[in-house]
Amino acid sequence: MKAKHVMTCPVITATADMTVREVAQVLTSHRISAVPIVDAAGKLIGLVSEGDLIHRVEISTQVQRSWWLSIFTSNAQLAEEYARAHAGKVRDLMTHDVISVEPETPLSEIARLFERNRIKRVPVLDGTKLVGIVTRANLVQAIATLPQENLPPLQNGALRDKILKHLESQTWLNRAQLNVTVENSKINLWGLVSTEAERKAARIAVEEIASGNVIVNNIALEPIPTWV
Repeated sequence: MKAKHVMTCPVITATADMTVREVAQVLTSHRISAVPIVDAAGKLIGLVSEGDLIHRVEISTQVQRSWWLSIFTSNAQLAEEYARAHAGKVRDLMTHDVISVEPETPLSEIARLFERNRIKRVPVLDGTKLVGIVTRANLVQAIATLPQENLPPLQNGALRDKILKHLESQTWLNRAQLNVTVENSKINLWGLVSTEAERKAARIAVEEIASGNVIVNNIALEPIPTWV
């Protein structure tokens, strides 16, 4: 299996001139944990994740050290922590050196990248064009899709592309939260939706394109917040 078989696409993106508040709103509204940052030409230039927003002055979670511990912390590290906690623009907060892969990159190599670099996701680039993103959840989905014996590569890439294109055209659906895998004409739907109506409609939308195939609806409902 390769990146192109399991990647989520299209990709929600943000720009470097957005404010930190705006990028936080992007993550929240699309229910994603990270967003690639692109320039005016659509070229990948960075990435912002939830982890980048944990230590922020607005919510009083910036790193705070005792005076004696600060003595043993380099000025460079202290300066970097200050910048990340107080930065107003995405350009000053984003990770610049983003590890990426190609559509043909095997999933085994992606798994090694995750482990070696302690990361949770990699953008997928076709040349310089951002075409998808592969997360740890996508790898788990791929494992769950495969039969227990003779683990073959995913088939019917054209069918998957057709299904994804159809789902993207549905305005009621948050595509950033859904994924599709196809193996030997068996279609698996994955992701989260807010209501049972959306879950049902997503299945029906896939049936419109592939009514003769086995369709397994693994889409789950988002948990209800405890304060509701």
